[in-house]
Amino acid sequence: MIPVKWGVLSTAKIGRERVIPSMQKGPLCDIHGISSRESAKAREVASTLGIGKTYGSYEELLADPIIEAVYNPLPNHLHVPWSIRAAEAGKHVLCEKPIAMNATETRELIKARDRCGVLIEEAFMPRHHPQWKRVRQLLQEGKVGEVRAIQAAFSYHNVNPSDVRNQADIGGGGLYDIGSYCITLTRYVFEAPPLRVIALIDWDPQFRTDKLTGAILDFGEGRQANFICGTQMTRYQGLTILGTKSWIRIDCPFAMPEDWRAKIEIGANIMPGSAVDTTELFDPIEQYMLQGEEFSKRIRTGGDSMFPLEDALENMKVIDALFRSAKSQSWEIVNQTE
Repeated sequence: MIPVKWGVLSTAKIGRERVIPSMQKGPLCDIHGISSRESAKAREVASTLGIGKTYGSYEELLADPIIEAVYNPLPNHLHVPWSIRAAEAGKHVLCEKPIAMNATETRELIKARDRCGVLIEEAFMPRHHPQWKRVRQLLQEGKVGEVRAIQAAFSYHNVNPSDVRNQADIGGGGLYDIGSYCITLTRYVFEAPPLRVIALIDWDPQFRTDKLTGAILDFGEGRQANFICGTQMTRYQGLTILGTKSWIRIDCPFAMPEDWRAKIEIGANIMPGSAVDTTELFDPIEQYMLQGEEFSKRIRTGGDSMFPLEDALENMKVIDALFRSAKSQSWEIVNQTE
């Protein structure tokens, strides 16, 4: 199968340090070029990563007919505008999360996808990891019985005012950045969207971003998820699925180092309630490589998207509802009439 020629919009840290090096290890991903508004920066990153071509603007990259697919790691407020421009240039797009600033923007991106006939997806790499595919298999086999609750947490400590994650006007804050993982994977477990949500948010007075969010998601029929995400706490991530017969604990469910050996634990359902019956280990593998390979394969084969933009829209509806809930201090319906 012929590799897909990729172009990267910007020299963003997530791209140059994690995503690009990982994608370069996949046989279907040819990182052909990288763009920056500063030509010197593009040349520097390209030299470091062994990328053959540089562009002095995003427009120049999109105008190159050699480029087939674009990876968009721009700040959140630029995800939709530049993804639409890429689609209109005939490029497929893998865009960093969150796909947009709100559900309305996401709908505009869906219209652009349909109008231009390209593939556009939101980059949530954990869903491509074997540990999560195994978790879904265990759940579908009834290993934990009926899933009733999910508990998740994701946090780090970042008080750098120049970091894009601490700039409210361009989509900074914990809910967009790491809370979106908790939402995506709880929806992945239940294979359904929540009906209503409620949130408590602590806002940073200087950055005006959400530095700590606690949320409850009601999936109906006695099923719920709760999570916390924080940008000024200790570094931590974890997720536990509780069923009627047992539980599954994922110790590193979201973002893991490339040499990390993933592990899931299955509960024994005996006193004192924390005993582990089975532990499954997974060989180290790079989630970003798997994500790029699966996206490239769909470009070549024309297969259906595993996680289409409609899935990203469901995520944005939840984020919108959580922000509304923080203001109203009450439950908010996710699929409200707009």
